[in-house]
Amino acid sequence: MKGDNGHRLIRRTRGRWAAGAIFFCLSVVAAGFVNLQIFRAELYTLRSSENRLRTITVPAPRGTIYDRYGRAIADNVPGYDVSMLPGPRDSIAAELDRLAERLELSPERRAELLARNRDRPNEALVVRENATFEQVAFIEERRPRFRRVVVDQRPRRRYPAGPSAAHLIGYVGEISQEELARPEYTGYVSGQSIGEGGLEEQYEHRLAGRNGIRYAEVNALGTIVRDLGIAQAQASVPGEDLHLGIDLDLQVYADSAFPEGMRGAVVALDPTNGEVLLHYSYPTFDPNAFIGGIPLDVWNALRDHPDKPMLDRVSMASYPPGSTWKLVMSTIGMKRGDLALDTYHTHTCGGGLMYQTRYFRCWLARGHGRLNLSEAIKHSCNVWFYQAGQRIGLDPILAGVGALGFGRRTGIDLPSETQGLFPDSREWYDDRLGPGGWTEAVVWNLSIGQGENAQTLLSMAQFYAALATGGAPVKPHLVRDETLAQQRADWTLDLPELQRDQLVDALARVVNEPGGTAYGSRLARWTLAGKTGTAQNPHGPPHSWFVGFAPAYDPRIVVAAIVEHGHPDGAPSLAVPLAARIVDRHLEKLGLPPEETPGVRPVEAPPVDAGG
Repeated sequence: MKGDNGHRLIRRTRGRWAAGAIFFCLSVVAAGFVNLQIFRAELYTLRSSENRLRTITVPAPRGTIYDRYGRAIADNVPGYDVSMLPGPRDSIAAELDRLAERLELSPERRAELLARNRDRPNEALVVRENATFEQVAFIEERRPRFRRVVVDQRPRRRYPAGPSAAHLIGYVGEISQEELARPEYTGYVSGQSIGEGGLEEQYEHRLAGRNGIRYAEVNALGTIVRDLGIAQAQASVPGEDLHLGIDLDLQVYADSAFPEGMRGAVVALDPTNGEVLLHYSYPTFDPNAFIGGIPLDVWNALRDHPDKPMLDRVSMASYPPGSTWKLVMSTIGMKRGDLALDTYHTHTCGGGLMYQTRYFRCWLARGHGRLNLSEAIKHSCNVWFYQAGQRIGLDPILAGVGALGFGRRTGIDLPSETQGLFPDSREWYDDRLGPGGWTEAVVWNLSIGQGENAQTLLSMAQFYAALATGGAPVKPHLVRDETLAQQRADWTLDLPELQRDQLVDALARVVNEPGGTAYGSRLARWTLAGKTGTAQNPHGPPHSWFVGFAPAYDPRIVVAAIVEHGHPDGAPSLAVPLAARIVDRHLEKLGLPPEETPGVRPVEAPPVDAGG
């Protein structure tokens, strides 16, 4: 009996332990189930969604850019982008191979896409922007073969004005890996389009808007099961529109009127508020060619072309200003009291003048004879201005030029403006030519806009705007904005009103009196005041310049034009008639009443003896 009781006790004890073990295991399973289904349900639901859903970027429409009359210079039209969802690298490579011929993917482009997928494996890969309808149809008709491929209808940039506004607007292109690493592009994604050059780059963060997102559901193989569209997605926010002071008609006219086969540029400003009315550079390019990615051979051809069509000659190129610089010298001399309207020099112009052992020529071989300041401007006499520079002196010229804003940027709202060249001290010459390697004769070249003197078209236009209105000019700006219209340059003309009026009269004589160097381009209805320039250069015939404003006594437009090699010996200047036609066209469009008697209105002033 005792033995049976002992066995029963052992079995009962083992049974309790077994039941306890089973209960414990069931409790653990139940606790895990509760934890999974209740406490961690959100986490695993999220992970499940992450495995099931793929995020697709929805680009925001870029803001439209309008001219001063509300006409679009850059806008958007519907387009198609072809993207590929993340997946195994060999699958991505295989699908790219199947798409390469139809999507016109070069070997270089395919290698670039695979490298991008390697560096950013969790991002959708934009394979082709601006795909054609035929390319989209090819994919959709063979959808089972391209289950990882997404075709999106997205806003595509368009430039209705084409080449006529290329340099001021810029273009859009795909962001590079180097740009993605820069702090100003934080939040941008691979394959996104950004502004390159011009206003597209300058105002990128205003134009770009904010991208949205949508989702696609995929299976375990990464194949798209269905597109969830905008469900549970974030809508894109369109970019901000920009309104410019540019007149699109003037842009198109400049494009048609610019001398065929020549290089150069023309810019026009409203001197009262600094708005840029015209900004044209030639040769140019078609920004529409960059939409969806420009072929490498086309890009290389543009980049390496000897005429540099990508160069904005308004704000990024510097030229010897030639005789347009004589008004800068006149301003400096009058401010100092070294020059006055009736200043005559010791030597009359006989076609040239000796300085030590060197003979400095005037452009007119027979000479201009005896002239005062006003006549020297009208006839553009070099000999008179050689002596003016000598009278003022090198150091005051170097200081005076800097005080008039030269040697620094104008501050226009463009990303790559360059500054002109002008020595700021004698040390500048010592550093480059060595002490004793130069003489005071540099003054003679500087005084007629040659030598170590190169300015941008824009900086010359800004100086003449100050001359037209007096005081400190408003900084030139492309976007119409009250804040920008109040921003003045950090320099002022600082010339008494009487003397400024005298210089305006002299400029009016250049165009409106017989013998003036621009007399052939006078206007029938308004008084145009300005200065011609013939700039010597080592690469061929002289450059042709003209800078001026109209109406001379109530200016509404300042224009500066340059035609490279546009003034060969014995030929008329090409820049002058171009500028005159642009001025006439603008004033007519403004509806400005014609002057009763266009021409010079001399300022009466007592003679001032400046010596000589």
